Amino acid sequence: MRRITVITPCLNSERYIEHTLRTVAMQREDGIEVEHLVIDGGSTDGTSDLVTKYQHPDTQHIISKDGGPAEAINKGLKIATGDYLCWLNSDDFYEPHALVRAIEALEKHPHKAFCFGHCPIINEDGVEIRKAITWVKELCYPLSSRPIIRTVNYISQPAMIFRRSAFEKTGLLRTDLHAAWDYDFTLRLWAYGGGVRVHRPALAYFRWTPQSISGQGYERQFAEEFECARENAGDWALSTLLHRVFRWGIVFCYGHMTRRLSNESRR
Repeated sequence: MRRITVITPCLNSERYIEHTLRTVAMQREDGIEVEHLVIDGGSTDGTSDLVTKYQHPDTQHIISKDGGPAEAINKGLKIATGDYLCWLNSDDFYEPHALVRAIEALEKHPHKAFCFGHCPIINEDGVEIRKAITWVKELCYPLSSRPIIRTVNYISQPAMIFRRSAFEKTGLLRTDLHAAWDYDFTLRLWAYGGGVRVHRPALAYFRWTPQSISGQGYERQFAEEFECARENAGDWALSTLLHRVFRWGIVFCYGHMTRRLSNESRR
């Protein structure tokens, strides 16, 4: 039977994690083995009770201090037993049948290192936001290639699933990065087969909040993404030069959206 490992890093995540746990558990209804590793940095709220509520023989709740999400995910990657691997943050969630669709796509394309799909951005209340960003990312899907991913990060991490064999060549996430460790991992993973698109409906949903990494530190995030792309492609590669230009445009757009949301919240 096909086996996939989902890693969920968390810390005091009781507000959203139940939805995450529920949507991971429902993937088992499609006849695949889903190992769920919840890597808890030491929650002091009701997170543990919720993980217990969704306990399963293939669920592990590992409580251990860590230096952040990347370190927590690495702990999970080191002990994962799945043929396919992914991580899902504690405020994100899957669409029904997402994982079986991802596995089927990878089985149809055995030389691809990973697959990716549609991933709407939602707010704290579950309402879709930032549709323009999702639309721009999806414009890149038909052009999907190594030069394009080096130019713009169009792959949404919650909707990415990769092969164990590719991960073993790529290695663990970088823990020296504050926000771009997932993009760096995608760039390195690409070298071992690239990615295949899974067509709609969505695979997962990404929850944006003012407290999230992309909400609080988007300027640092995009600066790190540029440095990762530059290191991967070279200083004078066309993709590096284009990424430099796109970076400032994206920072401007994010800043405008953040200010608008902040003004709306004050009303």
